Amino acid sequence: MTITYSLKDIDTVAKQLIHHTTSKIIIFNAEMGMGKTTLIKAIVKALGCDDEVSSPTFSLVNEYQTKTDTIYHFDLYRVESEEELYNFGIEDYIYSNYWILAEWPNLLKPLLQDEYSSISITNLENGERKLEMISGV
Repeated sequence: MTITYSLKDIDTVAKQLIHHTTSKIIIFNAEMGMGKTTLIKAIVKALGCDDEVSSPTFSLVNEYQTKTDTIYHFDLYRVESEEELYNFGIEDYIYSNYWILAEWPNLLKPLLQDEYSSISITNLENGERKLEMISGV
């Protein structure tokens, strides 16, 4: 699935992604400043959570609740090894059957034994973003 969008379309894009994903684990690949956290904020909102969403850069994970589900938002930018992931209990999160939205997932990918969706975001010259989602990875 490929979508070209601007910031004004972010809520619609989030709903489309939720509708088309085949997994509750979504990893986000993009350079710094490409809008990963902004998109995650829209996804959390589309899943039914009204909490203030912020990047968990220093805490590594933020937890959000909907009426029927839990959402874990990871920012793994500062994680340097798989051992660090295991030290904070990553396996408990990824096998929880709750939503996992992970930024900077390079160290996490080898640990994902279940199916997940992968989103890549690139910047276009006109200020829009190009998003590609592959499900069933």
